[in-house]
Amino acid sequence: MNIVIFGPPGAGKGTQSKFIVNKFKLHQLSTGDLLRNEIKNKTKLGSEIYSIINSGELVSDQIVGNLIEKFVSNNDYKNKIIFDGYPRTLIQAKNLDDLLKKYKQKIDIVLKLSVSLETVKKRIFERQAIEKRTDDSEEIAIKRYKTYEKSSEPVIDYYKQSNLLKVVNGEAGIPEINSEISGLIDTIKG
Repeated sequence: MNIVIFGPPGAGKGTQSKFIVNKFKLHQLSTGDLLRNEIKNKTKLGSEIYSIINSGELVSDQIVGNLIEKFVSNNDYKNKIIFDGYPRTLIQAKNLDDLLKKYKQKIDIVLKLSVSLETVKKRIFERQAIEKRTDDSEEIAIKRYKTYEKSSEPVIDYYKQSNLLKVVNGEAGIPEINSEISGLIDTIKG
């Protein structure tokens, strides 16, 4: 089973992905983690990614696509992936479908964590205090939220048309969100 989880930065995608990974024995593919690993490993690509992220922009589809293909092509992860934070655009959604077809896989369910900008700002402030992430300033968070909102609408429509989209109340507490997500996944597992 392959799952897509998305929502604006700070919506709790990482927290929920970890829960799903543990409960359903899946592998988390977090584009944020893939990008941060490149930065941490001080690769040439990592320094390019660092500049893009710190300007509040999104990393190009080509860069992200290449990192994702490495992950999807690994047989250990076949049909056991939760895509955390990807796809963000319609082009990425179509590219992901093509990439999965290439490796004889598909998306089974898309979970959208629905949260307000105020909730995101509060969570990012808390996360910044705990994790000291440099990509978590309020200014960058607001810009990324607005970029996400604008670019995600076509993706939401795309998955809605495929009958894969399930909207989850991301304003609820973590246990309530866990429970709602478990119920949705259990219905598609049969």
